[in-house]
Amino acid sequence: MNIIYDHQQWGFSGPAGTLHIRDDDELSRRLAMLLEGECQGRTVTEVARRFGLSRPRYYQLRAAYLTEGAWGLAPDTPGPKTDYRRTDEVVRLVIRHRFLDPDTAPEVIAQKLRQQGHPIAQRSVQRIIADYGLQKKTLRA
Repeated sequence: MNIIYDHQQWGFSGPAGTLHIRDDDELSRRLAMLLEGECQGRTVTEVARRFGLSRPRYYQLRAAYLTEGAWGLAPDTPGPKTDYRRTDEVVRLVIRHRFLDPDTAPEVIAQKLRQQGHPIAQRSVQRIIADYGLQKKTLRA
């Protein structure tokens, strides 16, 4: 089996034909990279550069494949996986502050929570208020 690249399309090639990889299929591209690096005798630097990655990233993907299989090659979404700032306790405190004084600005609520030892930004307080529909009602003339 050979891995082919014709400047337009990646694919797997064998004696009976070629199986092309879709442009948006990142998992198959990563698998092709590992196959090329591990099975075709090319250097890791050459293979990683050909696929637009660094050597350390190649080894990260290799380790992920060895521990998790093909699922380890799936692209991860960047950023935190949990709301570590907007915990359930912080959400309850924001709601409590908002109900005790509906005219309190989000900046003031965020400052009070920071003084209590909860590291939270004003924007997070605004998001909590918006998520729970705690905005002040505006009167129309």
